[in-house]
Amino acid sequence: MTVVFPERFNMADYFLYHNLEEGRENKVCLYFEDRTWTYGETARLSNRAGNALREVGADIEDRVLIVLPDCPEFVWTWFGAARIGAVITMVNPLLPASDYEYYLEYTRARVAVVHQSMFKTFSEVAQRSRYLRGVLVVGEEEGDGIVPQAATLNFQKAIETALDECTPADTRRDDIAIWLFTSGSTGHPKGAVHLQHDLPYNTEVFAKATMGVNADDLTVSVPKLFFGYATGTNLLFPFAVGGATALFSERSTAEKMFEVIKRYRPTILTTVPTMINSMLNVPGASPDDLASLRFCYSAGEALPIELYERWMNAYGVDICDGIGSAEMFHIYITNRPGDIKPGSLGRLVEGYEAKIVDADAKEVPTGEVGTLKIKGDSAALCYWNAHEKSKETFAGDWCTSGDQFHVDADGYYWYHGRTDDMLKVSGVFVAPAEIENCLLQHEAILECAVVGNESDGLVKPKAFVVLREGFDGSEQLSDEIKQFVKSRIAVYKYPRWVEFVSSLPKNDRGKIDRKKLKGN
Repeated sequence: MTVVFPERFNMADYFLYHNLEEGRENKVCLYFEDRTWTYGETARLSNRAGNALREVGADIEDRVLIVLPDCPEFVWTWFGAARIGAVITMVNPLLPASDYEYYLEYTRARVAVVHQSMFKTFSEVAQRSRYLRGVLVVGEEEGDGIVPQAATLNFQKAIETALDECTPADTRRDDIAIWLFTSGSTGHPKGAVHLQHDLPYNTEVFAKATMGVNADDLTVSVPKLFFGYATGTNLLFPFAVGGATALFSERSTAEKMFEVIKRYRPTILTTVPTMINSMLNVPGASPDDLASLRFCYSAGEALPIELYERWMNAYGVDICDGIGSAEMFHIYITNRPGDIKPGSLGRLVEGYEAKIVDADAKEVPTGEVGTLKIKGDSAALCYWNAHEKSKETFAGDWCTSGDQFHVDADGYYWYHGRTDDMLKVSGVFVAPAEIENCLLQHEAILECAVVGNESDGLVKPKAFVVLREGFDGSEQLSDEIKQFVKSRIAVYKYPRWVEFVSSLPKNDRGKIDRKKLKGN
C-alpha cells in the first residue's frame, strides 16, 4: 500500500481540522462527564490552546510537555501544540518528582501543561529547570509552588482570553512532530522521535484500511492518552475519520469500564490483557453489558489464548490482539475483525514489511523463532540523545523490535517474549509467555508472571502467582501447579519455584514490571 502526504503538512489538520472542511463542525466528537463538544468547538478551543502556548513561550520545534489525566484540556493542548508546530511530549500525570525532573531535563521542554492535582510535586523540580519558559495549570487557580523563572498561568483563564483563530505553523511532512516514550523496561524511557507524517501513515494503513474505523465509531480506552497506544485508538483514529471518543480521568478499573461502556455505548474498546482478566471476574456481568461493542483492541503484551477463550464464552465480543511500539508509533501486526487466530498476534498490516532473523541477522525459516524486524513509513527517526542505541535499533529502513516471534505457514505471527526476557534453561531458550499461558489454564490461578531465577549458577523459571478467590497458597498447591505444567509442556520448562503474591507489579502502561519481580 502506497501512502503519500503533501510536502507542506501538519498532523493537526489531518486529524482534527479536516473535519470542519468536510462539514462536521456541529457533530459531537468528544464526551467527558456530563459535557459534549463538537468538532467546531474542539477546533476553536485547540486554536486558543495553541495561542496560549505561544503566549507563554512555545514556538515551532520547541518541546511541550503534557502532564494531564484524560480530559478535554489534554485534547485541546495536543492539537494546539501540533497546530503551532511544537513538538509534543506526553507523560504519566501520576509520577514522583524525580521522574518529572528527568523528563524536564531530557526534553528541555519550553512549556509544560500540568494538572493542579500534581502541580505542587511538579513545581518542586520545575524550579530547577534551565529551559522552562511557561507553565499552564489545568484546574482551579494554584497558589503554591509558582515556578519563578517561568510564566505560570491558569489554563482556563489563558484560553478564555486567547483568540479563536490560530495561525498554523508552516510545517513539512518530515518536520519533527512528537516524541513517544518507550516503556523504560531497561533504564530511563527514551524518546522515539516521530515526524509529521508518521502517525497519519499508520492511521491510513492500520486504523482505516485494516481495522475499518469509521465515522460511526465511538471509542473508549483502558490505557490513558499519554500512552501512544491510547493516543491513537482513543483520539487520533476516531478523529481522523470523523468519529468520536469518550474520556474519563479516573483510574481504569473493571467496574469503571463497565460503567463507562454502559454510559456512552462505545463501538470500540481499547484494552490490555490485565483488564480483560479483571473484567472476566466482575460478578454478574453479561453479554448485554458489552452489546454496543463491535470489537476490542488488545496490545501491550500478548493475550493468552485461555483469556481470549474465556472472554469469548462470557461476552462474545471479538478481541483483536496485535503488537506495536513507540518506535513505530502503533500496531503493525494484528488480528482483525473476521480474521482472528486465537493465541497469535495476527497477520502483518499491509503497508509494513517484517522479517524474523537469528543472532547473525539472517532470516530464519518459517516456523522458527527469531527476532522480529519491521519496516514501514511510521518508523521513528531515532531515539533522542541516544546515538548508539539508535544505530542498533534503526538500521537503515528496518527497525529491530527486540521481540521474539515465529511466523506460521499461513502468515500469522506468534509471540515468544522480549529478547531480554528469554530464559536459557537446560541449554535451550524458553519463552516465559509459554509457561505463563500454561499456568493460566490452572483453575486456581488468576494472574501470573514467570522470570529467570539463578540457583547454583544456573537459570531456572520462577513463577509469581496471584490466586483466585477461594484458593490459598500452600506447599501442596505449589507442587500441584508444578506437576500441572510438567504434564502439559516440556518438563524442563516447569517453574522450579512458585511464589504466591497478592498482586503483580505493573508499569504505567499496564504491563507487568518484570524488573521488580527479578529483584525478588
